Amino acid sequence: MSKLTWAAVALLCACQWASAQKTKALVGGTMIDGYGGRPLRNSVIIIEGERIKAIGQVGTLPVPAGAEIISTEGMTVMPGMWDMHVHLMINGHSDYTHWDSTYLKDFERVIMPASAHQLLMAGVTSARDLGGPLEASLRTRDRINRGELPGPTMYMSGPFIQHKPYPGTEAFRWGVNGTDDARQKVQTLAKAGVDCIKLIDQDEMTMEEVQAVVDEAHKHKLKVVGHAHRPEEIRRGLLAGVDCFEHTGLAAAPEYPADIIALLRERTAKMSLGPLFWTPTVEGLYNYESVITAVR
Repeated sequence: MSKLTWAAVALLCACQWASAQKTKALVGGTMIDGYGGRPLRNSVIIIEGERIKAIGQVGTLPVPAGAEIISTEGMTVMPGMWDMHVHLMINGHSDYTHWDSTYLKDFERVIMPASAHQLLMAGVTSARDLGGPLEASLRTRDRINRGELPGPTMYMSGPFIQHKPYPGTEAFRWGVNGTDDARQKVQTLAKAGVDCIKLIDQDEMTMEEVQAVVDEAHKHKLKVVGHAHRPEEIRRGLLAGVDCFEHTGLAAAPEYPADIIALLRERTAKMSLGPLFWTPTVEGLYNYESVITAVR
């Protein structure tokens, strides 16, 4: 989309975020309703507080007297979007090792608020953060909810759960050593108030540890999101009951072994367990041939 398009989205987001109850009117843009309806040109959208009260067109829907008029002429206006996989602590990096060692002290004060603001201005009104320092993540989420920071509604996992943190990442990656420790780590996160649990490198954990993480999370009514592009990560995640798989297809060249496909079919057939979310890394899947050609 063009910058003008995103500007219109951002205006709508800003209207929703603002605490003032004054009536606002977005006037002149092409509205996309998000349900597949025909785009509405020369739209008029009346907003009172945090509620859209009326939608129409210039010439047929009058703007209430005293309303603040925000021109969206030449722009596209659309509902806020969800981003289901973000890391507010990462912003413009190219080297994880350098970034984590250099900017860790600035995550909460500078980087996470800046990332949240960027998301909002790109039209993202809800986002799921899948890995970050616990206290900084929750405080950033709560400050946004209180209106102290501009940003989307955030759902935070806090630290990654894995076998052993990578060197220098202990502030936001928690290792587990045995099933009791796995359960204790999840209990700590649940008590702190996270919105989900992020699991990574589960192929380096014992199956018992993976199962303990998932069972304890479900006990606290928390979904488990698994970083899962290696086949064994997915096998263990499916057997343990992981709810959502991220980065699938990234290392599958480009498809997974037959036993994983069979496990997927078996899991999705079990409707009583609820939905299974499978999130491909689309770039890796659809650009596979061009990528390996370039490597050759």
